[in-house]
Amino acid sequence: MLLGLWTPVAGVALAIDELWIAFSPPIAQLSDQWLHVLLAVLAAAVAMLGPGAWSVDARLFGRKRFEIDGRNRHR
Repeated sequence: MLLGLWTPVAGVALAIDELWIAFSPPIAQLSDQWLHVLLAVLAAAVAMLGPGAWSVDARLFGRKRFEIDGRNRHR
């Protein structure tokens, strides 16, 4: 994930792995469980945001910019 290669796929895989660790009966302890849930949420956020500007994905497939603001920027 550091290189940004297939960031959405790697983020989802990491989120599933962290949730698996968090809710596995032998490993699941209350203090450690919330840490793994937090890491799963962060991995899912990275998967949804996508790679950064200098990532391998951006170089191979191009970087897309999404405008969330509904206001017109034309004057």
